[in-house]
Amino acid sequence: MKYYTIYQSSIGEIYVVADENHIVALHIGNEDFLESEKEEVQKNSSHPLLMQAVQQLDEYFSGKRKDFDLPLQEKGTIFQTRVWNELKKIPYGTTISYQDVATAIGNTKAVRAIGQANKANKLPIIIPCHRVIGKDQSLTGYAGTQVHIKEKLLELEGAFFKK
Repeated sequence: MKYYTIYQSSIGEIYVVADENHIVALHIGNEDFLESEKEEVQKNSSHPLLMQAVQQLDEYFSGKRKDFDLPLQEKGTIFQTRVWNELKKIPYGTTISYQDVATAIGNTKAVRAIGQANKANKLPIIIPCHRVIGKDQSLTGYAGTQVHIKEKLLELEGAFFKK
């Protein structure tokens, strides 16, 4: 069984989803939540993991938290997991390019695949795919076409990028 709660943030509603032991997804907006959650999901704002995630999100959006400390369940291919592990290393307030990520995982030709792995990330913000930008420091796709969300998150962190 999976459970969810809704966190009201400066970028809109964030649907936080957990199972008994892990945070399994963060959905930015109701549309993403409804498209992604096909199994039964029960609303439960008092679920301990969801309460912990909401507290950490609150600290993040108020500028007090730089890293998340939550039990996560990441579901993806071996390649996606390698990319997500690299994203976790990007410090708060810092950006790197898709090319940098490809180089870091030892596959310099995988720039587009890095973008697809970012898109498949079910734990945005916690696994900071918003910190990956174009080689020319311009913003590129986030959560599909929600570049304005990427911009707000990077501004919150004080990161440099081209508008």
